[in-house]
Amino acid sequence: MTLETAGPAIDETLVRALPKAEVHVHLEGCFDLADLLELARAADEPLPGPAATLFDVDTHDVPGGAPGALSAFLRFLDWEGGLVRTPEQAARAAYRFAARESASGVRYADVIINPTHWGAWHGRLGALFAAFAAGLDEAEQDGLCVVNLCASLLRQQSPAEAAELVDWIVEARPPRLVALSIDGDERAAGRTGPRFAEAFGRAADAGLRRTVHAGESSGPQGVWDALDLLRAERIDHGVRAAEDPTLLRRLADSQVPLGVCPRSNLALGLYPDRASHPLPALRAAGVAVTVNTDDPAAMGYRLESEWVACADAYGWGLADLAGLARASIAASFAPPELQAALLADVDRFVAGRTRS
Repeated sequence: MTLETAGPAIDETLVRALPKAEVHVHLEGCFDLADLLELARAADEPLPGPAATLFDVDTHDVPGGAPGALSAFLRFLDWEGGLVRTPEQAARAAYRFAARESASGVRYADVIINPTHWGAWHGRLGALFAAFAAGLDEAEQDGLCVVNLCASLLRQQSPAEAAELVDWIVEARPPRLVALSIDGDERAAGRTGPRFAEAFGRAADAGLRRTVHAGESSGPQGVWDALDLLRAERIDHGVRAAEDPTLLRRLADSQVPLGVCPRSNLALGLYPDRASHPLPALRAAGVAVTVNTDDPAAMGYRLESEWVACADAYGWGLADLAGLARASIAASFAPPELQAALLADVDRFVAGRTRS
């Protein structure tokens, strides 16, 4: 569904200048190589592989878990998060995330944090999230983008662990923590919607926003469960919905947005190439779609390069990218007044580019 093929050249400079949000990105996947080398040295921890190929996670000797690209990648995220031991390191990770997003032209981001990846902080979640908030406060004071936090469950956790996390969020109300998420390997964990329905119901009743990883390593059933059992306001990935015409109509009618991450899907072997990726089909069906990075540092790319790659692959022009920017802002959990301001900025940007 190409709205425009003429107009300004689509390149990374244009994409960086376009106001936008990012709604599907994990803090655990945003450590640059220099960050990891520094943290590993401070923690006196060995690298799981050679420094030059540290992000080639399928070659590393990181024990535990099921075989497969996604499982290996999740174990690597455990190793990364486990290197962060002090509040200063956690705050610096959050600050650098905001800087990374801002460098890509992101004006607001919902960043996902799964506490199970941060092994040194078990039993100290309050201190961890306080450190993240402190780093993001400093970043915003320095003129970087606004970032809020989505605390994520791991699919292998129990209903009791899920309830414990939700109860803590509701009672403590950590600064900047606005949403409950769930992530992990759908195929390895099996159907999890019924297991976590109560926890997500509590979160909804307490006013927390809800976003759910679904329709990635499993089929459309996970998306149905996210909508019907977990009261999801946003679906992270959701690409396997393209296999179910009834589900596509449900998503189009409800305008529950998908946080799609095409390059992540390719890197983890979900699709062999962009031509076979269902992103154009999802848009053509009228589904609200956003384009995001998932774990960009670990996978070696940035948001602007991903948008340009999609534009090149699918023939998108400025109007298409402006539509994606508006969709990203509308799909975000930013406060309504910030959403309105950012949408107005997109309109001004497009008007200026069109006149020129």
